[in-house]
Amino acid sequence: MKTERLRLREITKDDAEGIFDCFSNESVTRYYGQETLENVEQAEAFVEFFSTIYKEKRGMRWGIERKGTLGIIGFNAWSPKHKRAEIGYEIHPEQWRKGYTSEAVLKVLQYGFDELGLTRIGAVVFIDNEASNNLLTKVGFQKEGVLRDYMYQNGKAHDTYVYSILKSKSGDKSNRLP
Repeated sequence: MKTERLRLREITKDDAEGIFDCFSNESVTRYYGQETLENVEQAEAFVEFFSTIYKEKRGMRWGIERKGTLGIIGFNAWSPKHKRAEIGYEIHPEQWRKGYTSEAVLKVLQYGFDELGLTRIGAVVFIDNEASNNLLTKVGFQKEGVLRDYMYQNGKAHDTYVYSILKSKSGDKSNRLP
């Protein structure tokens, strides 16, 4: 898939170094619910995991690319039967605050609603992750509540916000994709 400035593409084994570069950075993983990667083999395991969840129709992830890989984006907890998924994204800190994440999120939301037939896309975000909370609100997600002690990071439980955005129906524009 393409946006104005980005290409969203399948993640391959060749991306392991870029994934390691991103996920070995504590600024990226501090709100991820996953420990910081310590070696490239762990990144290779991520690539294999992304392939497995796609084959099992539990999720899908794309590489975010603009003259080299910037990060990854995709769906977790994908349920074709219930027409829902949760969006997740990670981008290298050198690329923060350039609008790339919101551009990629809007494209993936469109894909989820138009190509996968989803009616609901959710997101779970650490309460302290101001940038992600602001981004989701900006693109039209509605905050639904707090999940207490929902995710662990570095052995400590953290509260998260849960968000959703719904596919437009019969002219109702509240909490719908712009």
